Amino acid sequence: MEGVGPRSQTEQTGLSIMTEATQFCVALENKPGTLAALCHVLRRADVDVQALFVSNDEEFCWVNMVAVPMDAVERMLCDGGYHFFTEKVLTVRTQNRPGALEAVAARLADNGVNINYVYGSSMDASEFTLVLNVSDHDAAVRTLGADRQTV
Repeated sequence: MEGVGPRSQTEQTGLSIMTEATQFCVALENKPGTLAALCHVLRRADVDVQALFVSNDEEFCWVNMVAVPMDAVERMLCDGGYHFFTEKVLTVRTQNRPGALEAVAARLADNGVNINYVYGSSMDASEFTLVLNVSDHDAAVRTLGADRQTV
């Protein structure tokens, strides 16, 4: 059958763009208003939050976010007295279809890379964006590097 052959790596995995990013991990008291206060200073600093995950326990909540411009985020957090650290993460845009996360996870696992945690969202029917914290950042970049684009 003409035109039918092996699919490209991107079609097989559903992976369209992989980028390296810095995630800010901010500790907040687990009480009403602390997240709103953080969001207020982010807005005043004209920070664009591109990805966000909040987890909590009885005493604290952790706000993990990918935000730009990074220098404004860091300055705002330092000036505001926030306790935070940064870590490398990968952002991966995939096709929004069954099996897309499985394909990414399997490629990483096949190359000895563990996913420590992942979060993501989809705002439309065609794409899904993941944020991955992995056991071996450099190996993950090499593994997914064929699909890497600079943005």
